[in-house]
Amino acid sequence: MSDLVYKHFRLDEMEYQFNPRVSVNNYPEFVEKRARASQATRAKLKSFCNVPYGETPGAVLDIFPADQVKSPVQLYIHGGYWRGGSKDSYSFIAEPFVAAGVTMVVLEYDLCPQVTVQDIVHQARSGIAWCYQNISRYGGDPDQLFISGSSAGGHLVAMALNHDWATADLPPNTIKGAVAITGVYDLDPVFHVSVNEDIRLTEEVARDCSPMIHPPYNHTPLVIAVGQSETPGWIQMSRDFYTLCSGQGIECGYLEVPGTHHFSVSAQLGDPNSIMTKTVLEQMGIEGP
Repeated sequence: MSDLVYKHFRLDEMEYQFNPRVSVNNYPEFVEKRARASQATRAKLKSFCNVPYGETPGAVLDIFPADQVKSPVQLYIHGGYWRGGSKDSYSFIAEPFVAAGVTMVVLEYDLCPQVTVQDIVHQARSGIAWCYQNISRYGGDPDQLFISGSSAGGHLVAMALNHDWATADLPPNTIKGAVAITGVYDLDPVFHVSVNEDIRLTEEVARDCSPMIHPPYNHTPLVIAVGQSETPGWIQMSRDFYTLCSGQGIECGYLEVPGTHHFSVSAQLGDPNSIMTKTVLEQMGIEGP
């Protein structure tokens, strides 16, 4: 038992279980495909890119407005283990949502090691607050604001649900619903994988920013999704977070998406007929194709 460093995993198992770049050896193909699709989307859809919501270089977001005003809003937060990734690679998800009458917002944030995970949590909350306060200028309805995110973005979604929005003079139900996709809900595994060379997680930040320690408390409806072909460790983390949230009386759903892994599950959001897109739209009260 002394060989175990996290749950029932040994140290030599942690890299595979909790570093998707190791468990999905062809991940660069998915990164490249997302980038190409996003470039095509930006050329096709009306957009407002690199709109600042803060003062740092990463505190910007892209807005893809729906054709009609007072449209519901979906704000997406990208992943990359807080050390990589970019909103520019996720423009592609806007297409099915704009077609469904949704204003799509894709959030950027600064990356580790230039900032800490704690800083990024504050940035994500600030971006959501900015969206609520300003999205009406782009035709969106702030009273229909929903959020989603994958991987590190899933973690940031969870931490947004643990925030007291009154500190930003916003209503407690600022977020009407959330979908967290393959999120990092327990930060303890990060200490045992090589990604921490960039993340530089400390015990203090891990305690302050772990959704398993700071679960949602505002009872926003939540869906926790994970790829069915993810590693057992990542699936277990999602199940554990679902158990925690549902045990606290939160309106919470759990979804294992068939045939998807860490990189392909978020790619489904670009497909109007995918389970993930239909799940997000259904939470918004919108019937998919």
